[in-house]
Parts: sequence; C-alpha cells; structure tokens
Amino acid sequence: MKITKHAHACVELESDGRRILIDPGTFTPNAAELVDAATAVLVTHEHFDHVDEGLLTTALRRRDDLVVWGPEAVTGRWLADHPGRVHTVRGGDRFTANGLSVEVHGDVHATIHPDIPLVANVGYLVEGSVYHPGDAYHVPAAEVSTLLLPTSGPWTKLGEAADYVRAVGPRTVVQIHELMLSDLGQRSVATFLGPAMLSAVPLTQLAAGESLDV
Repeated sequence: MKITKHAHACVELESDGRRILIDPGTFTPNAAELVDAATAVLVTHEHFDHVDEGLLTTALRRRDDLVVWGPEAVTGRWLADHPGRVHTVRGGDRFTANGLSVEVHGDVHATIHPDIPLVANVGYLVEGSVYHPGDAYHVPAAEVSTLLLPTSGPWTKLGEAADYVRAVGPRTVVQIHELMLSDLGQRSVATFLGPAMLSAVPLTQLAAGESLDV
C-alpha cells in the first residue's frame, strides 16, 4: 500500500490503483483538489481540522460518484440529501471503500479538558494494515502493520503517544497531525518517539505530498 501524507491529518491510501482519502480538513491547503480527485472519503470526527463541511457539501451536490463515511455527527447533515452515498459508521463496523476493506475501531475523541465536551471519533484500519486513529489513542483489537500517529494538538502528550505505540506494536509509525509543531519540535518528537528513547520503532516524518510504500 502507498501512503501519501498531506498537511495535518489528511492521508491518501492507495493499493492496486484503488484510493481512499481520510480526513480532508481545513488545515489541509489542497483539500479541495484532493476531494475533487477522490471517490471515497473517510472522516474520523467532526472537528474542522479533519473535515471541511462546506467543501464536502459542495462536492456531494456536484458529483454522483463521491461516497463518504463517518460518525453520525459528521454524516447526519448529508444523509437525507444523498441516500446510498453517505454512510454512518461506528466501532465494530466493516465495509469496503473503493475496493479497499475497512474496519472501524474506537468511539470517542481523546480528552482535551473536562470542560470541553467529548465528541465521537472513530479510527480506520485499511486492508488490515494501515490504521488512522483520528484524535484518540484507542488501541484497536487487531494487528496493525503501520500506525499513523498524531504528534501535536491540545489533547496529545508525548508519554501517552509512546505508550500508545508500544501497545499497538506496529512495524512502521508515520507522523500525522503535526501542524502545531515547529521544525525543531518535530525533530524533538522524533527523538522522543524513536529508538534513542521511548519507542523501538522510528517515527517516519513525511512532508506534505510525500509518499511511502508499506
């Protein structure tokens, strides 16, 4: 499978010419271009850095070939207008998106602060291999070959991220959700979350638009 990393949490996965797009949010400058090229979009949760509501609303109205999956808080706004092309998912579900198998894991966003309400959040395991957790450190009850690891945000913590990598036990770890880190911060995170310190698996950091075959 080829992973193409875009800004922040947005990732495109491709296998044998079949592609899916995950979390095209407002922090991804080329989200409109990516959605235009996609026929299958997966959304982990409702926060704007993971889903651009206006962008997907326009795309669904304009195109009959676009299909979207996500939690009810995301999909509920489109279900009535686009039956059969918008699907609500929750932990434990399985489906096929553009020919790729997807398992859904988890149910809630990580805690930011007790005063901030929790929202639904799901993670996607694609082709039994690559796992995008959204904004949570949920450990899926499945083997994960490649973990897409959030490294910055108001809910993240280095120690918890290290424990999360250890609990999941992937062969490859790829950074996502990085925009709140400076270049120096990203280098520091890679050190903390790498073999020199807290994780046996190096943290792979891809620039926006860069790809990795796993």
